[in-house]
Amino acid sequence: MQFSAIIAKTLNLQERQVSNTIKLLSDGATIPFISRYRKEMTGELNELEIQEIQTQLEKLSELEKRKEFVITSIEEQGKLTPELKKRITDSMNLTEIEDIYLPFKPKRKTRAEEARKNGLEPLAKILMKQNERDVESRAMLFINNAVPDAKSALQGARDIIAEWVSEHEAARNRIRGEFTHNAIIQSKVVKGKETEAEKYKDYFDAKDPLKRISSHRLLAMRRGESEGFLRVGIAPDEENALSRLYPLFVRGNTEASEQVKMAIDDSYKRLIKPSIENEFAALSKEKADDEAIRVFAENLRQLLLAPPLGEKRVMGIDPGFRTGCKVVCLDAQGNLLHHVAIFPNPPQNDTLQAMNTICTLVDRYHIEAISIGNGTASRETEQFIRGCKLPQSVQIFVVSENGASIYSASAIAREEFPKEDVTVRGAVSIGRRLMDPLAELVKIDAKSIGVGQYQHDVDQTKLKKSLDQTVINSVNLVGVNLNTASKHLLTYISGLGPQLAQNIVDYRTENGAFSSRKELQKVPRLGAKAYEQCAGFLRIPGAKNPLDNTAVHPESYEIVEKMAKDLKCSITELINKKELKKQLNLNTYVSAKVGLPTLRDIMQELEKPGRDCRETITEFSFDPTIQTIDDVKIGNVYPGIVTNITNFGAFVDIGVHDNGLIHISHMADHYISNPADVVSLHQHVMVKVLEVDIARKRIALKIEK
Repeated sequence: MQFSAIIAKTLNLQERQVSNTIKLLSDGATIPFISRYRKEMTGELNELEIQEIQTQLEKLSELEKRKEFVITSIEEQGKLTPELKKRITDSMNLTEIEDIYLPFKPKRKTRAEEARKNGLEPLAKILMKQNERDVESRAMLFINNAVPDAKSALQGARDIIAEWVSEHEAARNRIRGEFTHNAIIQSKVVKGKETEAEKYKDYFDAKDPLKRISSHRLLAMRRGESEGFLRVGIAPDEENALSRLYPLFVRGNTEASEQVKMAIDDSYKRLIKPSIENEFAALSKEKADDEAIRVFAENLRQLLLAPPLGEKRVMGIDPGFRTGCKVVCLDAQGNLLHHVAIFPNPPQNDTLQAMNTICTLVDRYHIEAISIGNGTASRETEQFIRGCKLPQSVQIFVVSENGASIYSASAIAREEFPKEDVTVRGAVSIGRRLMDPLAELVKIDAKSIGVGQYQHDVDQTKLKKSLDQTVINSVNLVGVNLNTASKHLLTYISGLGPQLAQNIVDYRTENGAFSSRKELQKVPRLGAKAYEQCAGFLRIPGAKNPLDNTAVHPESYEIVEKMAKDLKCSITELINKKELKKQLNLNTYVSAKVGLPTLRDIMQELEKPGRDCRETITEFSFDPTIQTIDDVKIGNVYPGIVTNITNFGAFVDIGVHDNGLIHISHMADHYISNPADVVSLHQHVMVKVLEVDIARKRIALKIEK
């Protein structure tokens, strides 16, 4: 079976969709390009579906490599039969391949190997026949210098049988069945570490069916284990597991049968159980990782696509107490105009001077909006700003400052502001992320943005790959202004990367603004393939050809030109006049290469050329009666902002230092399996306080309709 057929069956897609997608990927097309501009070939697959095809393809390629290695290894031992080779070649299951390979796998020194060297394999075979009624007398025949007595001989024979049992495919699969259906994952606190491990109190003696445990509970157990506070084990009931093995090997009721039974018990406890437990520990961890990564990626996507304020003159404030608040003034393009420190909060309380400074700067730099970081002293600073008697037109926002400190100390920040210190750079980031969250957040390592769960515990390679692809998908969904985008933003555009992004910036610096997409072809090393992949995602506002400021790909310009020609109008008129577009019959423009999906996309772009797909930002105010967790009252309803979504609930900032949690059970009046179905990141919500635990700094909330 071809890869495309296997993947199509796995993902419940048509084989044509998968094979065409694989061809496009192998030809160097990117996921955003394929999903946006090759809908006819893929049957309108979205980015996530294409990404999953790519993942499955990589898994199958790795499987093929492993099969080749196993076949070569067995062949080198001179033990490869045509039947064995066919079994390995035909198998599409890595576990099955490893089971087939197990008896041939080069072994380190084992008890069974030692027993064979001592000449005890014939005794093991005699015992396995289970006809022998006086095993001790038979074992006496195998005494030698290395085997001093019958007891040692029987032990050695049982060691060999135990290894046979552990390498038996059916035996391993029966135990896998027990693990699959009946395994319990259990955690216990390490003796003497109860106080130190207080944060894992819920897991000091926890038991969960492995098949039903939530990803966050499993990852918490594993984190506690890695930190040395918990011991974690996975196993089904031992008696049940052994009862599944006995019928495979035990026959009759002789002394030999008892020896075989003893060997099975030993094999299960010493060889099979630890091996299968490791297998299921890895599988369950992988499943939990995948779920946590999915949650993180979705949160990151929402954060990147958060509503932008747009090109407005912004004041960014990084609030603080002792060290003061760092204030920066930015122009509409995010360039730094001025910076200063003010001290309106304790211990200085220089409110009057700070107020004069803010009012002067707002007036001097024509500030249209103020962006305040949500960290230390955020509420105090916000209230101070709201008391400054600023013009009503000045909007005030509190934004997440997660990752701002990471950015301020990064090479990117040093490159942008070589003469400014980290506090200024951090305040600039806070201001810019109000103007355009996407453009600013791409400069920060996604793991530092703080919207995941257990992100440091999951497979880091998988996490990075998922988050990188999420950033790429988000940037290309929105598109970027070719003449103002930073090198870091351009890096994520389909078909570019760091070097071509730098080349575009260098070309722009030397030759001035791009006047058309076609001019991209003059950028050094930006060849035909890169141009094909990137052009549709780069916008040029005010370009001579209005299509250069749309998501219409240059390869489709001819179609729009023909539409305009058929209607005897210009492209600009076609864009601006609704009645003209209504006269078009899209079926007229269907060809072998271009189908209705592409034509519908073109019409959608002509309706709203260059439209930003993100929502419009709205102002928000916390309840002024609460400053700290001590002010929060059970039963009261407060406005809040969703700051993080996990698979067990959502965290909400209600204006105190510690975020509250809406558990999944308190998110709706009906059962829900995914909090993201109810809330989204940065959503404004009204929440009722159910519980306040001041000692543990926990606030339990419920969504109020």
